[in-house]
Amino acid sequence: MRKFSKKGKVYAAAAAVALVAASGGAAYAYWTTTGTGSGTAANSSGGGTVTLHATFNAGLAPGNSTAVAYTADNGSNTGTVVGALSATVSTSDPAHCLASWFDVTAVTSNSAVAPNSTGTSVGSGTLTFKNDPANQDACKSATVTITVGSV
Repeated sequence: MRKFSKKGKVYAAAAAVALVAASGGAAYAYWTTTGTGSGTAANSSGGGTVTLHATFNAGLAPGNSTAVAYTADNGSNTGTVVGALSATVSTSDPAHCLASWFDVTAVTSNSAVAPNSTGTSVGSGTLTFKNDPANQDACKSATVTITVGSV
């Protein structure tokens, strides 16, 4: 190994101090800097679409309620999450068996739905047939449908 002269040692020490100062300055600048920017990339077109189902017992009478189970089918190769559910009621005889005679709830908890799966539970709720003072006989033969969506 070559020996450093006194002048060489001074230059080496100065270089080391400069390197440490530069490194510390860069770290300081990194942590205190601000800026903006953006980037783009095309994602897979698969995933994110599920088929939702609402299942409940038949035979609901005025003044009674029944549990509703919400499930999802995911036919894609990508998993997804079902967020908040919304549910509405319709009937096969909307002129005589009014949808407003029914209340439906949908409780969810951001449920993961695996790729290529069926029947994954994504929430629950209650369907209530209100006991209205009007004659509700038209609902005896009507079909009640719950339409469910997710955001």
